[in-house]
Amino acid sequence: MCEVRLTEKCTTVALRYRFVFKRNENGDPTLEYLPHAVKKLEIPSTPPPEEEQKEEEVEIEEVDVKYLRSLDPKEWKKQDHYKVLGLENARIKASDEIIKTAYRKMVLKHHPDKRKAQGEEIRTDDDYFTCITMAYETLGNSIKRRSYDSVDPEFDDSLPLQSDIKQDFFKTLSFYFDLNSRWCEKKHVPKLGDLDSPREKVEYFYSFWYDFKSWREYSYEDEEDKDKCQDREERRYVDKINKAERLRKKKEEMARIRSLVDLAYNADPRIAKFKQEDKDKKLAAKKARQTAAQQKKEEEEKLLREAKLAKEKAEAEEKAKIEAKRLEREAQKKALKKERKIFRDTCKSSNYFSEKESERINNMMAVDQICEVFSALELAELNKNLKNNGKQAFAKAMSESQARIEEEKKSVLETYTQKVTEQLQNTNIANPEWTNDNLQLLIKAVNLFPAGTNQRWDVVANFLNQHGTFTENTRKFNSKMVLAKAKDLQSTDFSKNNLKEAANKQAFDNLKKEKRNVVVTADESKKIDDEKIAINGGMTNGELKQVDKPWTTQEQQLLEQALKTYPASTQERWDKIADCVPGRTKKDCMKRYKELVEIIKAKKAAQTAGGATK
Repeated sequence: MCEVRLTEKCTTVALRYRFVFKRNENGDPTLEYLPHAVKKLEIPSTPPPEEEQKEEEVEIEEVDVKYLRSLDPKEWKKQDHYKVLGLENARIKASDEIIKTAYRKMVLKHHPDKRKAQGEEIRTDDDYFTCITMAYETLGNSIKRRSYDSVDPEFDDSLPLQSDIKQDFFKTLSFYFDLNSRWCEKKHVPKLGDLDSPREKVEYFYSFWYDFKSWREYSYEDEEDKDKCQDREERRYVDKINKAERLRKKKEEMARIRSLVDLAYNADPRIAKFKQEDKDKKLAAKKARQTAAQQKKEEEEKLLREAKLAKEKAEAEEKAKIEAKRLEREAQKKALKKERKIFRDTCKSSNYFSEKESERINNMMAVDQICEVFSALELAELNKNLKNNGKQAFAKAMSESQARIEEEKKSVLETYTQKVTEQLQNTNIANPEWTNDNLQLLIKAVNLFPAGTNQRWDVVANFLNQHGTFTENTRKFNSKMVLAKAKDLQSTDFSKNNLKEAANKQAFDNLKKEKRNVVVTADESKKIDDEKIAINGGMTNGELKQVDKPWTTQEQQLLEQALKTYPASTQERWDKIADCVPGRTKKDCMKRYKELVEIIKAKKAAQTAGGATK
């Protein structure tokens, strides 16, 4: 640890060493001495002031007796105390010792006893020696002297003229700054310098004077003397007036100093030069930024042009590829069209390779199928075979086209069946059923957790999930389900008795469904009931003696797809349709088809009747 102490006479550095507490091999405590390497450090010394203020030799002048006799002791406060003591030229430069010496000299020469011994007539109450005494009491006391120096009548408070500043800036303003530097609280005041002064010193000079702190105060000019006041209130009032007046004069003084600094700053040629240099630097920097921005802009424009050219080139290549593909497709279409025409003409000229009228119609339909299924190359090959083999080649092509159509239908049906099966597997988990027990729990939970409960419907759903009855593949209740059911039962008013009636009615309907072994959702049940009412001439579920197993949405979709795949001309149509709908027989499919036909007819009749009414 090193400690450096800087003093006026410091020439060395004090070093501290440390001792470390350790234990030796035997475990005994030891104190180990760890020295530090000695480093040489440069100790900065206090820089000498620019100009040391040397005490000038002050001469004590002889005071004119006529002047002293003209003084009025009652007006001593308005007199020039330095002139009374013979220090008119020295003034603020006179030291305390010089003032004491001047006073002793004046006492030896002008004391009333001395003058009386010389035969001079002395007026006891109106002698000028009183002015000498008061001058010494004022200048001999540091506080009173500072107060008097602040309002020294010989000090020039004026500011320089613009003409003088323009004529010789440095000489004129150096005089005024040196003159006002006497009021500075700091000892060392920077000088104005000259035209070659560096920028740092110039900036420091103006910064110092703009933050100038003056010790000048104006208590010597107080209008009233507090000691002459009769009571405390009057003294406070007088003190308040004097403080306000001092503050006003102090502000005027600081404004004067600030005006002097502003005059110098605005007229200083060095400041103008510095501003021009800064302006040139800013312009150079701005120009450099503009140049860089222009270069960047040009580079970006170049990149954009290159990107545009590349894009246009790519687009042109893409258009060329598309055009080539289009031409290729057009050529293929023309070739296909040509081969189809040849094929049709050949078949037509050969009477479609048939001897009977029924066979001719079937072969004409086969010609269209072959044209749709075969490609241009296959048709060209077929046209060659027709010239050689005739009917045998046509029969082979007809059977091949029929096989392709059947294979395509089968593939589409298998894909659709697989998709529907996956959907059924993904939707095995059904929504929770509102049984009688669950409805009673809902009523209980709503009463337990009234309106205003924090996250009420989440709490009710949790209550139902904890105490309700569920099957294996059933979802849990959530807040949306619970709120929707509550609104359906009683419009969010759970205090009336008809809520229980609605719950009991729902429970009874659920019981009837369980006995009929019908497991459907509420929406599907409503849809099926509507369909059955239309099919059975307006009979409701309660009026039906027997209810068939309802068709689910997935089964309905499979049935519709099978009906499209196997048209009416297909042999064993309903057997193939029944194979496409798992869990349904041929009879169920035919019956469902008839029901749908009747529903569609009823809807059309209703629409027709409605249009006629309008």
